Amino acid sequence: MPSLFSPAQVGPYTLSHRIALAPLTRMRAQAGDVPGSLMAEYYTQRATEGGLLIAEATSVSVRGNGYLGAPGIYADDQIAGWKRVVDAVHAKGARIFLQLYHAGRQSHRDLQPGGAAPLAPSAVGFEGMAHTKDGWQSATPPREMTLEDIEAAIEEFRAGAARALAAGFDGVEIHGANGYLVDQFLQDGSNRRTDAYGGSRENRARFLLDVTAAAAAVFGGERVGVRIAPGGTFGGMSDSDPAATFSHAARELNGFGLAWLHVIEPRVAGNQEVEEGANAIAARDLRAHFDGPIIAAGGFSPETAAAIVEAGDADLVAFGRHFIANPDLPHRIRHGLPLNAYDRGTFYGGDHRGYTDYPRASKTITA
Repeated sequence: MPSLFSPAQVGPYTLSHRIALAPLTRMRAQAGDVPGSLMAEYYTQRATEGGLLIAEATSVSVRGNGYLGAPGIYADDQIAGWKRVVDAVHAKGARIFLQLYHAGRQSHRDLQPGGAAPLAPSAVGFEGMAHTKDGWQSATPPREMTLEDIEAAIEEFRAGAARALAAGFDGVEIHGANGYLVDQFLQDGSNRRTDAYGGSRENRARFLLDVTAAAAAVFGGERVGVRIAPGGTFGGMSDSDPAATFSHAARELNGFGLAWLHVIEPRVAGNQEVEEGANAIAARDLRAHFDGPIIAAGGFSPETAAAIVEAGDADLVAFGRHFIANPDLPHRIRHGLPLNAYDRGTFYGGDHRGYTDYPRASKTITA
């Protein structure tokens, strides 16, 4: 029976434990969306020998950012900043993947070149916020992408993967969750298209599959992961039949031989725990459809993480809020040490406070 501290295989990599750092938007990048020394310190603090880190959602396009202060991988000058992060993590013996994303409609004209409307599969807005130089503002209504826009976005994901490879990342994860562009194509509450990228679930999954293929062309499928949120409501998302939509997507992704499928459990929306809906789809439901490793994320405690791995419903568990507050989280869990409380007010943006100043466990365990 596997445990949180038994080895696991993801793609070509053997991990020494099954506790991963979830990709977490922290908005501490420097000017030009370039990672700096503070970000390098943050990731290095959370790196362990044989552990897995999934770096935060990183925009593949200047048009794809929805949060001022979030990092990018759309320009060559961002490679050096990420390389500093990767090299420091590798020096600790850990693996690190970069999560590639495009915010789509979850953006604001102030974040767009020339003040243009954000892009989306359909001109369907949502009642959410984007972070700009003037703080949190209501997202700008989007415009529907043309086929040329879609082709350009797919190429941006490929180019972002190529820059991630140049920075030394061990792989990339496609962000197909949380109501961002890939998710917007997948779910029919936001995708009202009538062409090859809309309508049937097969068509709505096409963008996800095209973007995954683009990343796999750079890294190989075994070094690419995909994150989804089946039936997730964050970002104003909805689907008329999430079980059918996401089981189809999971089956189609098998063709890439992915490193993993990363599933956000239905009890979490964004950084908040919510009531599970009647149509909620969890990692255990997708096990029958996806052949590779599954990472589960969302609201786990050490005890529930151990239980889902031991039950075989997931192979790894990604921690977010607890990993924010406990840079030595695997050590604490292994030895049953108490966890620091997290400060939700410092999650998004700011300086080192609530970012790199959480203490490690004072009790040293050598056994």
